[in-house]
Amino acid sequence: MKILLYGLVLLSSINLYAQDLRIDKIEPPNWWNGHTYNEIQLMVYGEFLDSLQAESNNKDFQITKVHNPANTSYAFIDVKISDCAEEGEYKIKLFNKYGEHNLEYRLLERDNSENIHRGFSNHDVIYLIFPDRFVNGDQTNDLLFSDKEEFSFGDLNGRHGGDIAGIISKLDYLMELGITAIWSTPLVENNMYMSYHGYAATDLYKIDPRHGTNELYKKFVKEAHKRGIKVILDHVANHIGINHPWVSNVPTPTWINGKPGFHLPVEHDKSVYVDPYADSMSIRRANEGWFVDYMPDLNQRDTFLSKYIIQNTIWWIEYAGLDGIREDTYPYANPEFMSKWAKEILTHYPNFNIVGEVWKGEPAILAAFQGDSYFPNKINSNLPAVTDFALHDGIIEYLQGKRDLFAVYDVFAKDFVYSNPSNLLAFFDNHDTDRGMYAAGGNIFKYKVALTLILTTRGIPQLFYGAEIGLNDGGHHGRIREPFPGGFGDKPDAFEKSGRDATQNEIFSFTKALLKLRNENNVLKDGKFTQYLPRDGIYVYMRSNLEENILFIINDSHSISEVSLYKYVNSSKKIKEVKNLLNNSFIEVEDLIIKIEPESINIFNISY
Repeated sequence: MKILLYGLVLLSSINLYAQDLRIDKIEPPNWWNGHTYNEIQLMVYGEFLDSLQAESNNKDFQITKVHNPANTSYAFIDVKISDCAEEGEYKIKLFNKYGEHNLEYRLLERDNSENIHRGFSNHDVIYLIFPDRFVNGDQTNDLLFSDKEEFSFGDLNGRHGGDIAGIISKLDYLMELGITAIWSTPLVENNMYMSYHGYAATDLYKIDPRHGTNELYKKFVKEAHKRGIKVILDHVANHIGINHPWVSNVPTPTWINGKPGFHLPVEHDKSVYVDPYADSMSIRRANEGWFVDYMPDLNQRDTFLSKYIIQNTIWWIEYAGLDGIREDTYPYANPEFMSKWAKEILTHYPNFNIVGEVWKGEPAILAAFQGDSYFPNKINSNLPAVTDFALHDGIIEYLQGKRDLFAVYDVFAKDFVYSNPSNLLAFFDNHDTDRGMYAAGGNIFKYKVALTLILTTRGIPQLFYGAEIGLNDGGHHGRIREPFPGGFGDKPDAFEKSGRDATQNEIFSFTKALLKLRNENNVLKDGKFTQYLPRDGIYVYMRSNLEENILFIINDSHSISEVSLYKYVNSSKKIKEVKNLLNNSFIEVEDLIIKIEPESINIFNISY
């Protein structure tokens, strides 16, 4: 019996040492010479990587340390790239008792063009695209990975075929409309049962083949830049998809919070982070809970994962030449890490802007997440911008008829809580909320008021694709994200005037006129914003600077109203003319009184 046992042990040992060192993948797949982020960490995937060592004979590509976690399918290699490093291949020798592997790691020449990494601001208008439902530009990639889908192609929860080629095909349309920035929901691989939304990544360095390729994404950004349109990355640091290889083979024991079938449910109320009386368990659930069961929660406190996420973000920015970031589910990730992540991004891309999704309609809570907050936080988030769900809620309540325009006035009146109210993302609908026209019950006037408020008050305006034609649906994510008419070979084609009905053309013309006004008048971007208490259905506000005074008068009543300009103009100066900017007509003013038609939007340029 003893001899038999000895033989088994010996055989096992022989088989083990007969295995070869195997390298399957290294991330990031490349880096850049001359980049200010020059101490990178390579994540090595393979088999039999225990006690792995690495050597480089090039002093400009110096290996400083190799980390060997308990899981021998992974290793981490620290590399310092000198300022003198040139573009090209750098040889790395990987070895341990199982063998040797030689590879070449490429440093690319950094792109220093002026039209990349520009950031976005209140001088822009952002167009939010849900790629799968916008335009199908390449039908050959529609059914890839269909074995992972639980919903049929064309189903409400299934893919519809929209892709990067489709977005590229409509860049001229967006430029002519007056859009200056595109935010696309995530395009990375989502090899999942419900893959179309993009927020459950299974490969963080690869564009989903059903959308295109990494190279095509880079082309999209270049084509957008040629037209003066910026591109914003929708980034997710909080979670991945359940089918990501990490889930079944975690790189480190602390890589993911919990595990399938045994994890914390998320605490969805963001108040716990700013509540001075919040219990520790609620905070932990917000931080470590899984967003849903098929989106495992990443533990950003893991130092290797922390480095990975920061590098992955920088890699996409550099690879594609991106201009900004919209960070998904911002409050659910570790706050200390998110502060560090934002600081790193802004250090290396000082013109950048980052907007965090904070789904809460209370200005004071939103303000606590914005960088340099006035409120006492343990850490500075370093987050420049947040999503203005307070304004969203106010406009939706108005559209639904629950409140009058005081709901909007009241939101603006609370802007004193923000460190920078001009850097709030202003919107009335997006890919997660009912369409504005749906909320308005099809009321075109109220919908135009919502468009006017978003495009002419403070903040960074964002329009959801199809807002310019009044797409009208809600009640289900699949209907909110309805395909753009004409984007899938269908007729009529609403990208063309002839393919739009009378209502769609009316809304399109109004939206385009507002965008033209905004793009031609800087005062509508960063002029002083003054609002006046709504009375008798009349809401008045002004954008002004030393050269221009543009007055907005919205009559939400069913009656003609007489409005005295005396309340709103500089009484020490004589008015020379009042011009209606929506129709380029000049208004006759008698004793500073203007007659305002019922249910009307009036935009006046007042010259002294």
